[in-house]
Amino acid sequence: MKAVVVLTSFLAVFFGWAGLAQAADAAVIDKADTAWLMVSTALVMFMVPGLAVFYAGMARKKNVLSTIMHSFFILCLITVQWIMAGYTLSFGPDINGFIGSLDFLGLNGVGVEPKGTIPHLLFMAFQGMFAAITVALITGAFAERIKFSAVVVFSILWAFIVYDPLCHWVWGGGWLQKLGVLDFAGGIVVHISSGVSALVAAIYIGRRRGWPRELMAPHNLTLTVIGMGILWFGWFGFNAGSALASDGIAVGAFVATNVAAAIGTLTWGFVEWAHRGKPTMLGAMSGAVAGLGSITPAAGFVSPAAALAIGFAGGALCYIAVTILKPKFGYDDTLDVFGIHGVAGTWGTLATGIFASIGATGLIHGNPDLLMKQAIGALVTIVLSAVGTLVILKAIDMTIGIRVTTEEEIQGLDLTQHEESGYSL
Repeated sequence: MKAVVVLTSFLAVFFGWAGLAQAADAAVIDKADTAWLMVSTALVMFMVPGLAVFYAGMARKKNVLSTIMHSFFILCLITVQWIMAGYTLSFGPDINGFIGSLDFLGLNGVGVEPKGTIPHLLFMAFQGMFAAITVALITGAFAERIKFSAVVVFSILWAFIVYDPLCHWVWGGGWLQKLGVLDFAGGIVVHISSGVSALVAAIYIGRRRGWPRELMAPHNLTLTVIGMGILWFGWFGFNAGSALASDGIAVGAFVATNVAAAIGTLTWGFVEWAHRGKPTMLGAMSGAVAGLGSITPAAGFVSPAAALAIGFAGGALCYIAVTILKPKFGYDDTLDVFGIHGVAGTWGTLATGIFASIGATGLIHGNPDLLMKQAIGALVTIVLSAVGTLVILKAIDMTIGIRVTTEEEIQGLDLTQHEESGYSL
């Protein structure tokens, strides 16, 4: 009898420890994954000043600092917003598929405990950089004619009204994620939302004084090339980091990112060469962004060959949107946010439903349902972004006002909004 008791105690202790070991294994932080996500977070953060320089080179000389200021200020503004409330609304416990709860308000309960194989705090920081660059992207549409105070208010309201709910729907356990909509690194959450919002803002605020009669050429394409290099470099963290692990999925996304950027550059360059007689550096950079934006939602779901097709079509479609459709419809999207990010994000989202073969199957692999789900995701995002942006712009216009005066616009936003100049000579 005594032997039975001893044996029973031993088995209880053994299996108890085994259960604890299994629980520990499920919650262990992986050092390699953590290191890669820390690097990826820094890479995505670096994209915001890269975007600032990219945009500034395409602006006119009198607006170079104001354009840079938009991105840098938004990086700081959204970082604080994300910590205080944005993160919990996006990734807090789901409330009816619509929004996250306030459980993580002010990062309450968010520490270094595991979330998957990385610390929860690191996951929060990585996602926060996506929020920052998404808002910063929109500013390219209304550069050179908007009050800085309006940019600040718009950024905060847009983050709460558009970005946080959409992020929850797609990535935070919301209804689009439950429906099966796929967005590996932000084609829906980042590019469609910012592109559509940019189009609405450009139309609502109106054209720059003199556009399109006056030539408003980029004042320093060298700056834009530097910014593009930073963006391409940072995009590896943006896409491959979205695997949330240092694994084969991340490697596939890494390769797909580079392939799509390369073919997007070549496609825009050759199409422009055939259409206008000469390829341009500005066109090549635009093609690179078009390829990168197109592959973003699909990066971890497709093969390199599919990435080649997606980047090729993205470069061609964005060229058409910027050089043919924009002049035809006559809207002044200053830095072509919609024509590149909006179009590329929409195409890439649909392309995921066509070409997906890793972790999901798309149309050409026998699953037309995924394409339908992707179309629903894109359409919902377009509606939310358009309506939310219009409401925000109208509210700002009725209170503090949006647009600078004619005299301020002619003088330039560097002096009128910030009392400084980008160039002293």
